[in-house]
Amino acid sequence: MNNLVVMPMFIPLFAAVILVFLRSKVRLQKIILFLSMCALIVVNIVLLVTIKKEGIQTLAFGGWEAPFGISFVADSFAMLFVTTASVVSLLCILFAFRSFEESFEKMFVYPLILLMIAGVNGSFLTGDIFNLFVCFEVMLLASYVLITIGGGKERLRESLKYVLINVLASWVFLVGLAMVYGSLGTLNFAHMAERVDLVHQGPVLTTISLMLLVVFSLKAGLFLFYWLPGSYRVPTVPIAAMFGALLTKVGIYAIFRTFTLIFPIQEDVTHTLIGLLALATIILGMFGAIGYRDLRQIVGYNVIIGVGFVLMALYANNATAFEGSIYYLIHDMIIKALLFLMIGTMMYITGRTSFDEIKGLIHQFPLFGWLFFMMVLALTGIPPFSGFLGKVLIGQGLIESGYLVGAVIAMLSSIVVLYSLIRVFLKSIFGEATLNENYKKKIPKQMMFAMTALGALSICLGLGAELLAPYVKDAVNVLVNPTVYIDAVLYK
Repeated sequence: MNNLVVMPMFIPLFAAVILVFLRSKVRLQKIILFLSMCALIVVNIVLLVTIKKEGIQTLAFGGWEAPFGISFVADSFAMLFVTTASVVSLLCILFAFRSFEESFEKMFVYPLILLMIAGVNGSFLTGDIFNLFVCFEVMLLASYVLITIGGGKERLRESLKYVLINVLASWVFLVGLAMVYGSLGTLNFAHMAERVDLVHQGPVLTTISLMLLVVFSLKAGLFLFYWLPGSYRVPTVPIAAMFGALLTKVGIYAIFRTFTLIFPIQEDVTHTLIGLLALATIILGMFGAIGYRDLRQIVGYNVIIGVGFVLMALYANNATAFEGSIYYLIHDMIIKALLFLMIGTMMYITGRTSFDEIKGLIHQFPLFGWLFFMMVLALTGIPPFSGFLGKVLIGQGLIESGYLVGAVIAMLSSIVVLYSLIRVFLKSIFGEATLNENYKKKIPKQMMFAMTALGALSICLGLGAELLAPYVKDAVNVLVNPTVYIDAVLYK
């Protein structure tokens, strides 16, 4: 069963290699891609259930046991995100099948999407920090090409910014890796945690941890996010949806894994700094979300608010907040993908990007209009939708730790998110349409199905949270008790 641990990365990687040789056979590419994603989801679910029954699953490549060899580690914390990412990616891909032009599909876009998914899954599952760097690069190299496909002045400008900031982050990451190995003599997560605990986290190790925080903050869009809104608005809609749903979550996951497992000791320095950066991110994101009228910019700043909000859980640093962060991250993957797809669909129908220029879509597209309203409620955290439980638990965790100001600002962000999107709904969706605004373009059924499925997932996550609770609690146990992870990797 341990061989399954590598399959979430191997399946998309293998399928990507096959699709490279099928450039002109677009229909066959779509079939292989769809079947690969379905197989990936099945494997992820089986692995998640196995972890709950048998404990953390590990795989040592080449028979070299940890900490000497390359290890993949599947715990509930990682697998919940891998599974959610795969489901969200499949629905975005179904949307893409109908929205991409054939000439675009022949530019290796589907193999690149699979490579990006492989990098995302590998980042969640790797058991050592060097291979986290490798998986980051696989993910980013694919995203570099995906963001530039199609050309155009705006895309070139924003993609150059995206590439440069990530290349800088990768360089700092490499320097940090060298310092980690020089200080601890290992790069395995579990072994690093054990060594840090033995030598006690002093100034040198705290400095290294802060360097890694800078790297992961750049990846996640925590405070250092000026590149994100522009970069996420230029790719085609399904690709932008996957960027918003997946890429920032990898950086967030890396921050959680690093500061709950490897560097949990000097929390008065590291966790407090993360909390302050998260608060600043929320506040700046709120100004951006209400300050723009461009739909793509509003979406980008809503992504930033979500990054700051979920990382408040590390500021609280207790089991309640961690539980809320996991629920919220799963919700955020689903609902941010839906947000990108719906905003992209509005631009597809109307050919406009400012919500001031769009009126009364609900009169011509009622299902789309009410689905947009449901999405706004979910993003705001209104019960029974998926965002409610995560927000309540993070807020409760902040109050339990005595961070009342943080709790107030975090909850205030929900009001700002509501305002930023309800004005779009009232103006562009629910507003009164004039006679000359009878839009000729229709929403293809396949695109509508993908969006409706994401909306249904949000409702299911909200109403069926109890079904997910055992897996979430298992993931929280790993975060609050690092020895569980260490024992599974080094001594199992």
